[in-house]
Amino acid sequence: SSRPGADKKKHKIVFQLTNGDTLVHKALVKQIGHVLEAAPNSQIEVVCHSGGLPFLVAAQTRVAGKIKELKGRGVVFNACENTMRDRTVKREELLGECRTVPAGVVGIMLKQEKKWAYLKAG
Repeated sequence: SSRPGADKKKHKIVFQLTNGDTLVHKALVKQIGHVLEAAPNSQIEVVCHSGGLPFLVAAQTRVAGKIKELKGRGVVFNACENTMRDRTVKREELLGECRTVPAGVVGIMLKQEKKWAYLKAG
């Protein structure tokens, strides 16, 4: 459901989430929705590490429904395995919609090296 005059270019954007604030989480899913409206062919990934991990923890997130909806629109959500170890969060405690990456910061760095746009959430 893109707007008339939407940008049809294939943009690649990686969002870094390190913030545990649920208001930041709500703003992030809203922001991603806006990007997909304005530029519907965008490829978007979110990398959650450090304080941002609860965004993807089933028992803690306040935006599970939005995450499910955005995944359905092609958005990829990644949880950092280093943070999971530090915080003793098991894979089965995460939302089924997300993937894991060995190290969040490295994942973001690799995307930037491939010319992805970088946005820090919050």
